[in-house]
Amino acid sequence: MHPNPVFHTASAAENLAFARARSFGVLAVSAAEAAPMLSHVPFVLSEDGQVADLHLVRSNPIARALTAPLAARLAVSGPDSYVSPDWYGIDDQVPTWNYVAVHLTGVLEPRPQEELAALLDRLSDLFEERLLPKAPWRSAKMEPQALERMMRAIVPVRLRVEAVDGTWKLGQNKDAAARLAAADGIEVAGIGAELAALVRLMRQV
Repeated sequence: MHPNPVFHTASAAENLAFARARSFGVLAVSAAEAAPMLSHVPFVLSEDGQVADLHLVRSNPIARALTAPLAARLAVSGPDSYVSPDWYGIDDQVPTWNYVAVHLTGVLEPRPQEELAALLDRLSDLFEERLLPKAPWRSAKMEPQALERMMRAIVPVRLRVEAVDGTWKLGQNKDAAARLAAADGIEVAGIGAELAALVRLMRQV
């Protein structure tokens, strides 16, 4: 997380709501004497924010290492953009990057295979609901043997969340005029992802 406390004013509830709305992140687990193991995963975050349920392919190195609970972090990224110092309209500024990110830190543990079917249904329901009025896809549409074959290749996993941290770097360290001018610059020529969402957040600070 960015060290400047001005970017850490979001409440735990706001950070959890952001993570729940995204429901996709990078799962990180330490590897002894090697680079951390990373996996890009969709997840379902409980209403109280205490657990995030997900699944991994059996051949995933994280799944293979998960013979016992492991310390882990789930990094959830949001909108972001490069910020040119020319956009501020004031002298002696430097380039930076504005972004939103939330980290869920805790203990990763394997779950019984019997929980997998319900987890997969919860995941697909979460995202299919956002596609309404399209008729939701359901696992019942699949031929049972084909579904069972695919399910044998994946394992259910749960992150028990012990800490929630969020960085909302939106130019709060600049005066309003400079921040809004940077938002205008991003709107016209930003380099990043979900620029409209980032501009909206910067203008709401």
